[in-house]
Amino acid sequence: MSLSDRLRDSATPTRATVLASTGAPRSSSGLATFKAGVHQALLSRLGSKLFDSTVSPDQMNAFIAQEISDLMGRTGLPLTPEERRDLTQDILNDVVGLGPIERFLADPTVSEVMVNGLNNIYVERRGVIEQSNAAFLSDEHLRRVIERIVGQVGRRIDESSPMVDARLVDGSRVNAIIPPLAVDGPTLTIRKFAVEPFQVADLIEFGTLTPALVDVMTAVVEARLNILVSGGTGTGKTTMLNVLSSFIPDGERIVTIEDAVELQMRKSHVIRLESRPPNVEGRGEVTTRDLVRNSLRMRPDRIIVGEVRGPEALDMLQAMNTGHEGSISTVHCNSPRDALSRLETMVLMAGVDLPSRAIREQISSAIDLILHIHRFRDGSRRITQVTEVGSMEGDVITTTDIYRFAHDPGNPESPGILVPTGVRPKFGDRLLEAGITLPAELFGAWG
Repeated sequence: MSLSDRLRDSATPTRATVLASTGAPRSSSGLATFKAGVHQALLSRLGSKLFDSTVSPDQMNAFIAQEISDLMGRTGLPLTPEERRDLTQDILNDVVGLGPIERFLADPTVSEVMVNGLNNIYVERRGVIEQSNAAFLSDEHLRRVIERIVGQVGRRIDESSPMVDARLVDGSRVNAIIPPLAVDGPTLTIRKFAVEPFQVADLIEFGTLTPALVDVMTAVVEARLNILVSGGTGTGKTTMLNVLSSFIPDGERIVTIEDAVELQMRKSHVIRLESRPPNVEGRGEVTTRDLVRNSLRMRPDRIIVGEVRGPEALDMLQAMNTGHEGSISTVHCNSPRDALSRLETMVLMAGVDLPSRAIREQISSAIDLILHIHRFRDGSRRITQVTEVGSMEGDVITTTDIYRFAHDPGNPESPGILVPTGVRPKFGDRLLEAGITLPAELFGAWG
């Protein structure tokens, strides 16, 4: 029996029923009604076959396209070949793809897709958020798309587990939350990642980095300084982590640890670890902290934690202080000083009874450098501070800005430029020990 015969055997409504329910549309609203009717008819006709793993995507797409074409022909829908093709593709996306957001994921200018509801879909282009005219057919349609996404990575979302972090095949980060937690209906947020990760030259062109800072960062990574990348949501911390990792010498063993895999490293000796939520019985959870502890037994040269957000901060600091130099991580915060405060708070979340001074000594000993990224109103993302973490003075961790963002008097339209403060960094001795010498002018007027 052919694929078409097998699929048709499971059909319940007849084609006449479909035509009676859809009719021939005569306006844009009629076209939407027709599209919704065909969509629902296909779901009813094919049922579970839409999710049959024995049917290849090409076979399924070919069958659905033929069914759509037959239905459109029988309604006498007055469409041009181009309109017919576009409508067929839209319905294919609705039934087996990601519906109205499929085109945004294929658009290289879109960096984030935010679905606030059926008719409230926003996208971010070049750092600026704008509302689109796309819409889902129903809550059920949106829910089905969410389930399709999370199912691809072995996650689940239902009333007992109404929120989930997942990823698409291309690595794009996905967050979904459904009722009862999402009061106004299912909500979906997708942060896209470029097929080709941004390189150093790209960030220089964007203004995120300067050539001088690239030289400094290359040196400190090679010299195995521990680096923390800080910044708010959507500032590009993960992108910066990718770029910093490109400075790691080839052959070093790198272990990456993430909640959802996002890093795109172009290194040969990389082991990628991903945390796991509990199953439906509440068992089997593997936390980021568990993975950090396990990574210490994997003989890593570098440990890279995608984001520190909880008690794993303690284990990361201990790793940095016990021979795993050259580690890199990111943290959400508003400034380098806030980054240190957040680390202290997260260490306390580990449930250990340590005095504040002991925690701060751990932090000051472990972290060498903080790169802070800020996102400006025009959508540009730039490093605004490069801060060296010093020793303790009393109960306070000392910090020194090596680079600082300043207003550019020569270009009033620019948000500013990153300039050296003229302070000689103490890590200069570490660079010399590693056989690395940097020109004095990179840090201003000293030498």
